[in-house]
This record gives sequence, C-alpha cells and structure tokens, in this order.
Amino acid sequence: MLQPSHSAGKVDKEQLNWQKSSFSGDKADCVEIASAGDLVYIRESDDPTTIVATTPTKLAAWLRSAKAGEFDHFTALKVPAGEPDVEIPRHVLEEAVRALGR
Repeated sequence: MLQPSHSAGKVDKEQLNWQKSSFSGDKADCVEIASAGDLVYIRESDDPTTIVATTPTKLAAWLRSAKAGEFDHFTALKVPAGEPDVEIPRHVLEEAVRALGR
C-alpha cells in the first residue's frame, strides 16, 4: 500500500535527487522518482509538493500489476469535469520497473 509522505519519516524531500524518464524531455508534466534510505518517493512534476512514499518492493509489485492490466477497469471511470486526466505512459512504468530491479 502506498502511504502519504507525512508518514515516511524525516527526509528532506527538497534535497532528494529527483529523476524522470529520459522520454519526458523538457515536459513539465511527468512522474518523478527519488529514493532515500528504504523508501522510494514519487511525485508529479507539475505538483511537486504532493509526494507519495513507498518501498521499492511495493512499488515494483504495483508496477507489475499495472503492466499486467490489473487496474485497467479504472479507465472506464469518469473523471469529474474540470479534473485533469492522469496517465502514466508505458515507457515510464517500464523504466521504473528496470530501475527498481535491484
């Protein structure tokens, strides 16, 4: 289960080495990932104050499940008017799985 960053301990998230997929180029709307200690941190580059913390094992399991289509039924859900669609490109998921394959 992913957990909110406030329960992730006392890591200075401003000092983390945030990385994004090389496929993102100069785009500002991409997922960024960083790690410190036993946790992995994830944020959306266009909203860097919202950070999710999890373990590499849990993130890898989530990514495998997403790639396997276990969450595809959520794509049928309607996004409320005025809310942006959130989509993680396949290449970002694949790169994250490779990066976490330690």
